[in-house]
Amino acid sequence: MTSTFTPNQPDSNQDAARLRSVDLAGPAGRLEALLNEGAQGAAFAALVCHPNPLAGGTMHNKVVYHAMKVLNDPEWGFGWPVLRFNFRGTGLSHGTHDGRAESEDVLAALKWLENGYSLPIVVVGFSFGSAMALSACCRPPSLKSVRAIAALGLPTTAGGHNYRYPFLASSTLPKLFLSGDNDTFAPVAQLAEVVGSAAEPKTLVLVPGADHFFTGQLEPMQQGLVGWLKEQMK
Repeated sequence: MTSTFTPNQPDSNQDAARLRSVDLAGPAGRLEALLNEGAQGAAFAALVCHPNPLAGGTMHNKVVYHAMKVLNDPEWGFGWPVLRFNFRGTGLSHGTHDGRAESEDVLAALKWLENGYSLPIVVVGFSFGSAMALSACCRPPSLKSVRAIAALGLPTTAGGHNYRYPFLASSTLPKLFLSGDNDTFAPVAQLAEVVGSAAEPKTLVLVPGADHFFTGQLEPMQQGLVGWLKEQMK
């Protein structure tokens, strides 16, 4: 089941922080989601994707939440409507974890935003969520509504496997790769290799001293994200 939604036009910063629960129609069934409504006249909408549910990742993850605040809270300069959702098999979302097909869940969430807002969209993903977001947005056919994508803590190694993203070589979507320089799931040399293989435009930002989860470094993560977003909005 999917909800029909006509965006409200809030007239105060307090209204911009309003939260509502929505259901998305995903390829594996219902996807549980939350929408932080945006300020009046918002120029963009945004989607934030959560980390691996097999490691406890949900749309309530701290990095996901703090990324949402950058995009939604007018104090950061944006005030956009932001959608978060639980991947299949997570929380109240239907289906079971797959590890690859979750990119289709991202596409379903993007379609909901497109139908609800008819605005250009910025996509942010953290860890597993960044891999699924890149897979959904940087492979053909390209999504015209998506204008930029930020990959926070993009994993390059986990569980004895190394991960590469060859499809990035043909994606001209503006891309941010934002990680901690102590991220054990994305050693700097490996991440730099992935970024080097990606087509322009692209930006690599490393948060000094931060681990994969930006422990104690959530504000520097937010600052890195907001700085890049403001460059994209020029």
